[in-house]
Amino acid sequence: MITLPVEEGLRLRTLDLHDAEELFALTDSCRRYLREWLPWLDATQSVSDTRTFIESALRQLAANAGFQMGIWHAERLVGVIGYHHHDWMNRSTNIGYWLGEYYQGRGMMTKSCSALVEYAFESWSMHRVEIRCAVGNLKSRGIPERLGFQQEGLLRDAEWLYNHYVDHIVYGMLAEEWKSPLRVGNEQFARITSS
Repeated sequence: MITLPVEEGLRLRTLDLHDAEELFALTDSCRRYLREWLPWLDATQSVSDTRTFIESALRQLAANAGFQMGIWHAERLVGVIGYHHHDWMNRSTNIGYWLGEYYQGRGMMTKSCSALVEYAFESWSMHRVEIRCAVGNLKSRGIPERLGFQQEGLLRDAEWLYNHYVDHIVYGMLAEEWKSPLRVGNEQFARITSS
């Protein structure tokens, strides 16, 4: 099990089977909201479906192919963040995330994503981290933009979303860019410019 502290009252922890009921309850409570941008809501109709997802995440962790983490705020599960896949040969990974509707707008996802980017570069010596977001999903796109990711391109019809395709924006961050004190979105840069 991997736990990453983010800040006081906010932590990330790899999902385990005992999280299935709480995760399904969160998913179900935000179903209409999440369905706008996430393609798997219709296939998640029971705790058993959520348990299947967590089993898949545990296999991913065991295969050293990344992991899926719950986001806990004040000891309550509020969302999920994780690595979709690792490309070990090219030292590259891809991050995905979602947050319950009630918990939006508090900076939790930006901070959680920052922790996962840091983990990829520091613990795994990745060279590149990528985030893909639907063009119209402005809240999701705001995360990599706030963290200083570069917008690298557009993938046309990249994802089937129930009854239509959506284009994706590709954002990328390289290890040397992340470590730069002048990176837009870097806390160190923010401290320098505010003094």
